[in-house]
Amino acid sequence: MSAEVIPNNTVPKLGFNRVEAAKALGVSPATIDRLTLRGLLRPSRATRRPIYAVRELERFLRETTKVAQWAVVGNLGR
Repeated sequence: MSAEVIPNNTVPKLGFNRVEAAKALGVSPATIDRLTLRGLLRPSRATRRPIYAVRELERFLRETTKVAQWAVVGNLGR
């Protein structure tokens, strides 16, 4: 039985290094570092270098968007 060979460009990427995560979010790698230190982003430490899962980046955006929406709604009443 032979294993199916999947071309590299068809395998979905599940995680990013800090530079790739920064690019995906449109911020600098230093911002990724600060968000991680503040506990707002939680990378996997399964390897020597942190890996930011796509689901973690999506969670971060979802949760921070909710906060931003509440801030906008709260300011409308003033």
